[in-house]
Amino acid sequence: MLDIRRADQRGFANHGWLKSFHTFSFASYRDPAQRGFSDLLVINDDRVAAGQGFGTHPHRDMEIFSYVLEGALEHKDSMGTGSVIRPGDVQLMSAGTGVAHSEYNPSADEPVHFLQVWLVPAVRHAVPRYQQKHFAPSDKRGRLRLIISPDGADGSLEVRQDVRVHAGLFDGAEHATLTLGPARHAYVHLARGALTVNGQRMGEGDGARVREAQALTFTDGEDAEVLVFDLRPTELPELG
Repeated sequence: MLDIRRADQRGFANHGWLKSFHTFSFASYRDPAQRGFSDLLVINDDRVAAGQGFGTHPHRDMEIFSYVLEGALEHKDSMGTGSVIRPGDVQLMSAGTGVAHSEYNPSADEPVHFLQVWLVPAVRHAVPRYQQKHFAPSDKRGRLRLIISPDGADGSLEVRQDVRVHAGLFDGAEHATLTLGPARHAYVHLARGALTVNGQRMGEGDGARVREAQALTFTDGEDAEVLVFDLRPTELPELG
């Protein structure tokens, strides 16, 4: 069963330099019905103006990944990492015992559009670590490419939780089916375009909680880019 939440039902914050849609409760946006799903705590759909960004701030015991849709995002952290991520790049920071980082739009004239996602880890107080990898459009075209997993399978980034994240690009007749394990939940986030999932039409920014489904079928894409989370069968994140 798909429980679809439309894009215009999300929380929204406009800080001028930052425009952010919140799928789940975050910062000043609080909705008791939207406190995450399984181990998925945050999906923020962020647009940051040119030359602006998030100053250095700390995190601990959280798996945080960024997925750039347009533009570029410059990352620096207390582990000594410095990098720029662009469309196709996936950045995963495991905060563990504690890490401070900043995210900045280095462009003088172009905004950056990216998703920042928080997953609650199974292991707390672990050593912080940073991972980054590029997944070419051909890796995701007409299929679901595993980009994050607990064991780094198929060249994916390794997360400290029983979560598998797939990314796909679909247009026209392209289609794919993702088989879910027994007693699994899933979450579908449509980053852009339009797409039919198990017969239900979704648009840009829409999300869907999935329960009691053995498979997810993706068809009839219109310049669609989708993230699919294969999750433990729990309803809410277990925060320490």
